[in-house]
Amino acid sequence: MYQRTVSVGSPGGLHARPASLFVRAATRQPVPVTVARDGRDPVDARSMLSVLALAAQHGDALTLSAVGEGAAEAVDELAALVAQDLDATA
Repeated sequence: MYQRTVSVGSPGGLHARPASLFVRAATRQPVPVTVARDGRDPVDARSMLSVLALAAQHGDALTLSAVGEGAAEAVDELAALVAQDLDATA
């Protein structure tokens, strides 16, 4: 298993727009990725409702995990996305 912890970079947290960008990117990955907050059970990064239910705020630590070929690349790509200010993305 490959995992990485990253802080949410968007000032508004993972609300609807940033979460949507994250979920769309997760669906493009070759392996399923999970995301967890504060030691809670991980959720499917491809599920909009699950990602929104995390209620992740700016600066919160999220742990992304994946298993299989391409796991490291998938997690690293999604971690880089979460760290960005997705509110500023046009």
